[in-house]
Amino acid sequence: MRESLSDFLRHLGVEKNSSAHTVKSYREDLTQGVDFFCERLGSPTARPTQLSTRVLRAYLAWLHEQGYARSTISRRLASLRSWCRYLCRQGVLTSNPALGLRGPRQETRLPKFIGQEDMGKLLTAPATEGPLALRDKAMLETLYSAGLRVSELTGLDVTDLDLDEGLATVRGKGRRERLALLGPPSVDALRAWLAVREGVGRGASQSAVFLNKHGTRLSTRSVARMLDGYVRKTGLDPTSSPHTLRHSFATHLLDEGADIRSVQELLGHRSLATTQIYTHVTTQKLRESYDKSHPRA
Repeated sequence: MRESLSDFLRHLGVEKNSSAHTVKSYREDLTQGVDFFCERLGSPTARPTQLSTRVLRAYLAWLHEQGYARSTISRRLASLRSWCRYLCRQGVLTSNPALGLRGPRQETRLPKFIGQEDMGKLLTAPATEGPLALRDKAMLETLYSAGLRVSELTGLDVTDLDLDEGLATVRGKGRRERLALLGPPSVDALRAWLAVREGVGRGASQSAVFLNKHGTRLSTRSVARMLDGYVRKTGLDPTSSPHTLRHSFATHLLDEGADIRSVQELLGHRSLATTQIYTHVTTQKLRESYDKSHPRA
């Protein structure tokens, strides 16, 4: 079973050209499942042919008992379905044991966002002097101005930027490329950072826009730590993350009357349904305004 899992992960990385992040996620999800199956079947060398709907259902029940979030259980199930389809295509399984399995009903959770006034405080939190302060300022402005995922931000190369036009070529999920718009504050912050970038570590030999103090590409974890420091400094919600800036970007656009299809394109969402969650946020804000202002509310 473990060999079959290795073959599947190799298939994702080589044949399907999936990103390293995608392969890592599948590995984490399915390794846990394989460990459970081997223990359930009573053999560390259990074979994929021993998989059954009953065993898969027992695994989902165990995840529930362990207190995993519904979203996590749904992702584990989606990974299992992909693996089982692969095993069927390879002729390892004659029927798909994952067919008919239903995931948990998803709870509707509105995305957290930072208000426009508080966002202003956050964007002005970095110091005005020093290379790393200029870098932090450019990162915060770019995350919010373009609504980027943190992986998209750290993946930016200098050649991806067209500051004269206020554009950045971004590689999102599934390695899909899109053009992100950069507002004037973001462009100004990027120009200031790029002017001193080569003096940071071995910056001159790096293609990445954002570098750490050693001159190598900044990691997503480092960005999260950087943001956490400025969130504490400004007294904002301590649970704010880099993705919160992306949520804020979308929410503020819709609050100011942007078309939802345009927001979908700017976020790089494949489906409009993914973007529509932000309309619930803005509707909630309208309700709060109505309740506060209408004389008969």
